[in-house]
Amino acid sequence: MKRRLTLQFPREAVHQPITYRLAVDYDVASRIIRAQVAPNQRGTLVVELSGDIDELDAAQEWLMSLGLSISSAAGEIAIDPERCVDCGICSSVCPSGALSCSTPDWRLQFDQRRCVVCEQCIAVCPLDAISLKL
Repeated sequence: MKRRLTLQFPREAVHQPITYRLAVDYDVASRIIRAQVAPNQRGTLVVELSGDIDELDAAQEWLMSLGLSISSAAGEIAIDPERCVDCGICSSVCPSGALSCSTPDWRLQFDQRRCVVCEQCIAVCPLDAISLKL
């Protein structure tokens, strides 16, 4: 099972080896989608966790015990075909490969199954053609 979470780190927890402990103690694989972590500052980590449902639940409880605030991905990415001009900027920042442009027509392709809702594409779209549907 997979679970995409956004973790907010308090200053005190930034130095914790979070992904190592998830793997060793809980047998949960973590794939970092986006990270903004600096020493002695609050941090944010968007991560996709994979493992058995019981292990994921235990790992999530452990994360909360460290003082991390956790939120799940809400919604899904939607692309407005009327506004999109297939520029491909969004595909250049997509970490999962859900967005791509390929030959021969160079039209934007969106694979919803691969999307991890990291929302990076929303910020870079110059025409506001990408949004988050809740």
